[in-house]
Amino acid sequence: MAQVTFYEKPGCINNTKQKKWLAAAGHVVTEKNILETQWTREKLLLYFGNKPVADWFNRTAPLVKSKTVIPESVNREEALDLMLKNPILIKRPLLRVEDERMQGFSVDAVHAWIGLDPSKGNETIVEELRKENLGLCPMLAKDTSCDEQKIS
Repeated sequence: MAQVTFYEKPGCINNTKQKKWLAAAGHVVTEKNILETQWTREKLLLYFGNKPVADWFNRTAPLVKSKTVIPESVNREEALDLMLKNPILIKRPLLRVEDERMQGFSVDAVHAWIGLDPSKGNETIVEELRKENLGLCPMLAKDTSCDEQKIS
């Protein structure tokens, strides 16, 4: 069991399912609003690791969808400047367990890191969540993502 700090956008359908899976695997999840967190360059870089800069971006953010920001066209410093001004641009979730950090919810990577096998009594929940693509916004089929909606 891990204590997971989970940076999310409140109302994000997939972030809700990802937290549910972590809890069903026996982890304790502490939710944080990614949009209200006071980020610094140094803090963000801890989550990005060796990923290419373009992979740091939330592809459903309005500035990306409108092509105002083209992730493949910005360098490291420009990306950090943009994300500090507009945290909706950060691909989520950001996860922290003790001193280790991860960006995104790749089931294989999270499982290898802290484990995603169900705790006793949560087998059905995890079985259902395994069938879903938790990396693709389900709202995109409706031509809008939760990133374009107001937080309630």
